[in-house]
Amino acid sequence: MESVYETFFVLKYHGGWSFIEAYNLPVKLRRWFLKRLEKQFKKEKQQMEKSKGKSSMPSMSKPSMPSTSR
Repeated sequence: MESVYETFFVLKYHGGWSFIEAYNLPVKLRRWFLKRLEKQFKKEKQQMEKSKGKSSMPSMSKPSMPSTSR
């Protein structure tokens, strides 16, 4: 039963559905929307990882300080 509640939560939280709308969807259609949301999240994650790789700044070395010998 908890998995059914999780389904409703995901559709409501990420899909913008009301509880009644999600509840009234046929089960096969509800599952399709869940799979489609999962596909979208994976695609967005890949795009974010790809953009992180491109925007990483080159590492900078620490500046050397002149020695103060006395």
